[in-house]
Amino acid sequence: MSESKVHGEPGQRAVTRACAQAALLLMQHGSESALVENTAKRIGIAAGADSVEIALLSNAIVVSTLVDGHCITTVRRMADRGINMTMAVEVQRIMLDMEKKRMDIAEVERQLTALRPSHYNRWLVVGMVGISCSAFAFLAGADFPALWITFAASVCAMVVRQQLAFWHFNPLINFSVTAFLATSIAVQLLNFPPGTKTPHIALASCLLMLVPGMPLINSLADMVKGYVNTGIARLGFALLLCLGVCLGTAFALRVWNVRGWF
Repeated sequence: MSESKVHGEPGQRAVTRACAQAALLLMQHGSESALVENTAKRIGIAAGADSVEIALLSNAIVVSTLVDGHCITTVRRMADRGINMTMAVEVQRIMLDMEKKRMDIAEVERQLTALRPSHYNRWLVVGMVGISCSAFAFLAGADFPALWITFAASVCAMVVRQQLAFWHFNPLINFSVTAFLATSIAVQLLNFPPGTKTPHIALASCLLMLVPGMPLINSLADMVKGYVNTGIARLGFALLLCLGVCLGTAFALRVWNVRGWF
């Protein structure tokens, strides 16, 4: 296609919208702040803007474009859509196509709007979560009965976690309920023969699917790269999720009168 140019205020508005939409999609699906800013800026520069400035907040983004001394600023509120790296890859693909002049800004807007996150089959995810939690238990030295207890508890809990997420429950409530259910199922299965000699490993391993690894990694990456505000916000969110897991687990142990981790 022909080279993209910014033609007057309508063209600049289109560039600003495209930059904001790209940044929003990346932030909503778990990308680190440096990638968000770099991608949006490259789209704007490739479209013909003189400069693109971006401010990332915990729940919003602010994008300003400058063309021939004329500045346009837009604000977009951000809602968490869950981690999905497919979206990050697709937005970057659009950015690269824009830089190679394979599409104009109108086509960029159209493709960004048409993007939809892809998901693995629900039951495939459930099965793999059960296998991964059991694998962690095996590496920790669990015996065979503990592996099956871990698998059953994590599979059942993952089904509930997915359903609560589908119903748009608050993540803190989701993690608390899931932790309560996983711990309760593991405790009940401990009473069935053959008994396990490593119950503490089964109780801990069935909760590994609730570790907020991506938010913790992104928070550290953001703070190291100078995005302290977003890094602290992501760290706070990750710690809240950890708190939810702790509350759900402690409540389950209290309900079933389990003292410690055996």
